[in-house]
Amino acid sequence: MSNTFKIYILAFITFIVSTSEYVIAGILDKVAAYSSVSVSLAGQLITVFAIANAFGSPLVIMATTKLNQRILLILSLSLMVIGSIMTISLPGFGFLIVSRIILAVGSGVFAIAAKTAAAKLASPGQQAGAIGTVIIGFSAAFIVGVPIGRVVATAYDWKVIFVGIGVLSLLAIFTVIYMIPATNSDVTVPLSKQLVLLKNPKILMGLGVTFFWQLGYAVLYSYISPFLLTVTSMSGREVSIALFAFGLATLIGSKFGGFMTDRIGIPRSLIGGMVIHVIALVLLSTIAKSTITAIPLLMLWSFSAWSSGPGLQYNLVWQAPEASGILLSLYGSFIQLAIAAAAGIGGIVTKSSSILTVSWIGAASVAIAIFIAMVSFSFKSKGMKNEEIA
Repeated sequence: MSNTFKIYILAFITFIVSTSEYVIAGILDKVAAYSSVSVSLAGQLITVFAIANAFGSPLVIMATTKLNQRILLILSLSLMVIGSIMTISLPGFGFLIVSRIILAVGSGVFAIAAKTAAAKLASPGQQAGAIGTVIIGFSAAFIVGVPIGRVVATAYDWKVIFVGIGVLSLLAIFTVIYMIPATNSDVTVPLSKQLVLLKNPKILMGLGVTFFWQLGYAVLYSYISPFLLTVTSMSGREVSIALFAFGLATLIGSKFGGFMTDRIGIPRSLIGGMVIHVIALVLLSTIAKSTITAIPLLMLWSFSAWSSGPGLQYNLVWQAPEASGILLSLYGSFIQLAIAAAAGIGGIVTKSSSILTVSWIGAASVAIAIFIAMVSFSFKSKGMKNEEIA
């Protein structure tokens, strides 16, 4: 069995566990009715998940640095099974919150461990592409989690979704045992040294790039449907088509970003992708007045935005390969924090100004990410050639 096939298996399992996060957005009304709470209160399940994922996953990774990758994958999938069982069997909104926390930590740890394992399975010079492949699983959950959840919840019951996640996670445990080698981290990093990583200016700048890049993306994505309905006057059906095209470009962008990072190096692929990201947001703010122009621009936006993901993650891993799991967990935390910040900023802006403003804020945020990245890469170039960075 080839390592490439194993990497795609990890990507598919990542899709399963990541769906547990995004599926809830499409069934909030049903969850609220079941729990006898308001939809706005049920929406806090999303917030709880994001916070638990952002802070819980790094803590688990730091506490388990002595475990090999296969055991860590199995542990995270076990949390997915436990969280799913709690979701479908225990009554009351309080237990739902607890189950969301368990699912958040399980899915977050699995995503980190899967990217680490994929990079180790990949051939030399193809590590970023392997990470990009795993990100496709995450992206697919991001794209189809909500509509799949809505369809299943409408046809059956919303709990059926978590029955499926639990059963598939259980099957995934046996798949991991059979397919994934028990690779260890290169060096066991003590907790004190793990925290010292945050004092490394290059790592801090890498996390800063991650935050502003994701903020620039999420601040518009959080309000993409009203943006399209208001700015382009699309119908509801046209918005669905546009979002499908957007999702397709996201999947392609993730894979292409990994490919280009391996081929031309981190600096050129990352900065090039973010420059196009800014241009796409500016064009969406200025000329996307019809469906014909909006859909291609949406695809360019999602393609360029998600093409940066593999390079951002591989850049962090390259800084301290012995602590790759920890750095990838911090990457995930900054992503979640940026999403939370984007939702808050977007809410304030849309109430006090035109919805067009969110795309301009997004462009400005990504421009800040480009500036930080250029400063970071200029530091590296003093002691290394571009080829060495790649």
